[in-house]
Amino acid sequence: MNVLVYIFGAAVFFILAFRIYGKYIARQIGEDAERPTPATEINDGRDYVPTRPSVLFAHHYATIAGAGPIVGPTLGILYGIGPAWLWVVIGAVFFGAVHDFVALFASVRERGCSMAEIAKKALGPTGFLLFIVFTIILIVLVTSAFLSLTAISLTSVMPLSDFGLDESQTMLRTEVINGQSHGVIGGIASSSVIVITLLAPLLGYLVTKRGLKTLWAYAFAAGICFFSIWVGFYYPVTMSPTGWMIVIAVYTLFSCQVPVWVILQPRDFVNVQILYAGMAVMLTGLVVGGFNGLTVEYPVSNLTVGAEKMGPVWPFLFITIACGAISGFHSLVAGGTSSKQLAREGHARAVGYGGMLLEGMLAVLVLVAISSSLNYTDYMAIAWPEVGRGNPILAFALSMGHLLNNSIGISLAFGSVIGILIVEGFLITTLDSAVRLNRYLFEEFWKTVFPNPPAITRKFWFNSGLSVFFMLLLAWNQGYKLIWPLFGATNQLLAALTLISVTVWLHRAGKRTWYTLLPAAVMIITTIAALSYYLVVKYLPTGNLLLILTDSILLALAVGVLVLSIRELVHGRPSPDTSFSA
Repeated sequence: MNVLVYIFGAAVFFILAFRIYGKYIARQIGEDAERPTPATEINDGRDYVPTRPSVLFAHHYATIAGAGPIVGPTLGILYGIGPAWLWVVIGAVFFGAVHDFVALFASVRERGCSMAEIAKKALGPTGFLLFIVFTIILIVLVTSAFLSLTAISLTSVMPLSDFGLDESQTMLRTEVINGQSHGVIGGIASSSVIVITLLAPLLGYLVTKRGLKTLWAYAFAAGICFFSIWVGFYYPVTMSPTGWMIVIAVYTLFSCQVPVWVILQPRDFVNVQILYAGMAVMLTGLVVGGFNGLTVEYPVSNLTVGAEKMGPVWPFLFITIACGAISGFHSLVAGGTSSKQLAREGHARAVGYGGMLLEGMLAVLVLVAISSSLNYTDYMAIAWPEVGRGNPILAFALSMGHLLNNSIGISLAFGSVIGILIVEGFLITTLDSAVRLNRYLFEEFWKTVFPNPPAITRKFWFNSGLSVFFMLLLAWNQGYKLIWPLFGATNQLLAALTLISVTVWLHRAGKRTWYTLLPAAVMIITTIAALSYYLVVKYLPTGNLLLILTDSILLALAVGVLVLSIRELVHGRPSPDTSFSA
């Protein structure tokens, strides 16, 4: 089938959903454009900072997008383009976008509180404790999986012959591996990320302290992007995967403690320019290719092969696609950083609902680009090798290279570099934001566990250090192929628990809840099934004690939150407490 059918079908559905269903949700929850937000009321210059909608959207989108809507669809297409496309489109509209919007809204109404704090208000102290422990474990899994993927992608190399280049080429730095010259493409992204991170504080200062206008901020950010890529081509930084893990871990330890305007906001604003440009180039390549007859070549349904590699299509397609359709991690971003920067409540629909729809569109483009441009045999060899670690980011990058080469004439090597750049900056962005979020959660956790928390638990470096230590420990000992299924299941389960908690929150405020309750029920059943399957079929037979323990704890926590939620929905009554107003 022509690629345009998949692309325009999804685009039309998403636009209609934003204009119709998104507005319906906004009316149901009581969005008030004139109501003051925590960012304007508190405005401490560190975490609570009123932010322009375009800048906040860039931060929010760059953080939630990360590698999820690229890696997940790249792996999930193994089940076939049909099931993968359907779940992304339906899931993003009725599950993911609703989840993100209501999570952001609830956090704004609760003065920027995390979802764990909202769970406390809805489910009591026990619900809070269960939710916060569950969330801390999820973030450790998120950061571990992304740290492992970052280390793999930053060291990506491919034979020059696969790029159509000979030994005399000067475009890529080369390494000789087993007597064959390979082009170093991961190092280009490494240098780009370093340059963007070093220059981000300057942009943050100009925007936040000097009032640089948005148009000039976009131009400055674009200039940083081009300069960073130029540096990457001429001075690629190479290092071993373990070396990159250590360097990134140390970086996140320090970066998550500085004010958001110094690194987090401006670097996200720069990174998102690469993602916007990459999506535009990818869309251009697909549209041009579509008008020239480009078709999807992968099987519409490939359930048998998918089941052999990952497990039955239900529930594993849903947790493998992960962030491309719905992601619990998004609620942590919404309640951790975005709600503290929302200048007006009227911006919540565009940031929350609209951000998830754009992420769903990215997932659709990834599915179509891979299935139309990368040979299926090459895809299996790179993403699902029989021996050794797979590299889904490289599979995506090569599909970008082939797509752009065949449709608009960009060289295969340069197109592949574009693919790597699209992903890499957002892996770092997600790691940075996630460690900061875990810092918040640890701070809340100690306040709950101890009546008078020890002085050390109130230190930024202590809580950040715990987050980084557990991230590095799991990534060091478990490859992403082991972590990703558990991360996917946990991520979707957190989305279900978030929807359940917000459902109770809305119920107590006397609001309708069917639009959050139904997706919550579907996801809770799906994810508990996935965790149970992996525990019994994968982890127990292999004796992987760390994953057995993690899976068991997550199941117990999920059941606990579910029981509390059902009890509250059945016996709870609307609350007259105006501070709880929704």
